[in-house]
Amino acid sequence: MTFLPETGYVPTAEDRASLDAWFAEYDARSARRDVAGMADMAVFPLNLVSDDEAGDGRSAQWDRERFVAVMTGVMGEGSEDITFESTRTPVFLSPSMAVVFTDSTMTAGDEKRTLRYADILIRRGGTWAFQTMIQSGWGDHL
Repeated sequence: MTFLPETGYVPTAEDRASLDAWFAEYDARSARRDVAGMADMAVFPLNLVSDDEAGDGRSAQWDRERFVAVMTGVMGEGSEDITFESTRTPVFLSPSMAVVFTDSTMTAGDEKRTLRYADILIRRGGTWAFQTMIQSGWGDHL
């Protein structure tokens, strides 16, 4: 059982539904390798936090062009869709800020990869967007 921290804000059913809908759309774009569409769902400059092979923490800020270039390389080429099976645990800090922890299995063809990461999302004008991506093991590529 996961115990969420007390943030002082109790999300509404609409808060959770809107965040779930946002992730469903993001996952659909990811499955199609629609990197430009994924970028449309971000706020730039985008913050990235990771660690490197030496165990040191790293961070960077990417503009849209860098995000598209790197994610195109990460997502790879191919005609087959990528599937994601994800469990997400959002921690709402307010109606417009959430930290979302994700455990996911990504499948592309016969290859499966287990992922654990966190995103910080903000809601502006009723629409969620990711602003910070946090995942271990990418620091050497930032």
